[in-house]
Amino acid sequence: MKKNHLLFVVFFFSLAMSAQSSGAFLLNLYGGYTFSDKVDFDDSYARVEDGFEYGAGLEYFIMDNASIELKYNRLDTHMPLYTNILTPKFGVPPGTQLNAGNDKGAINYILADYTYYFMDSSQQVRPFLGAGAGVAILETPNSGSGTYFAWEIKGGVKIKTSSPLSINLHAYLQSMSAAVGYDYYWDYYYGPVAVTDYVSTFQFGLGASLSYDFSK
Repeated sequence: MKKNHLLFVVFFFSLAMSAQSSGAFLLNLYGGYTFSDKVDFDDSYARVEDGFEYGAGLEYFIMDNASIELKYNRLDTHMPLYTNILTPKFGVPPGTQLNAGNDKGAINYILADYTYYFMDSSQQVRPFLGAGAGVAILETPNSGSGTYFAWEIKGGVKIKTSSPLSINLHAYLQSMSAAVGYDYYWDYYYGPVAVTDYVSTFQFGLGASLSYDFSK
């Protein structure tokens, strides 16, 4: 047990030293285009339309080729809700938009990301892969706002310049999961059982970020 503790201390100390020697601190300004997604409910379906996503993040390099980042992004969009073509229950023809003229909404992402950069920091072009998790604050036209679990994966390239500025070109996939009610099942021993029903969005996007390195 003492050996395990000693190994952990050595590992943590070496990581801290690495972070101190390569601890670049960056401000990232984001802009991107996020594509639409369809979300199916029991009696209806909605679309989260495509739109421009923007935000900012603070990124810290814990090692020469790895960083952690806290960021905020916002997608202003439209969220039309339609009757289900197969099982309409709203007294209107199937496929009718239920919130016409009142479908504006937004998704606010607050995420903690981990990014791994290939090649060392002396290279001008560095490919990277990353992933993050956090929350999405959903602003809907009629139901107010709610906070839900969210995650993303991303990949791209960082293009460095001789100045503190660099540019990231990347693709990303973002997802948000929300509870929307209950489904009921019949159990042989217990009778009707309610199970929480979840829906998720999956939106692909293409974007870029302008980074400023405060350590230069």
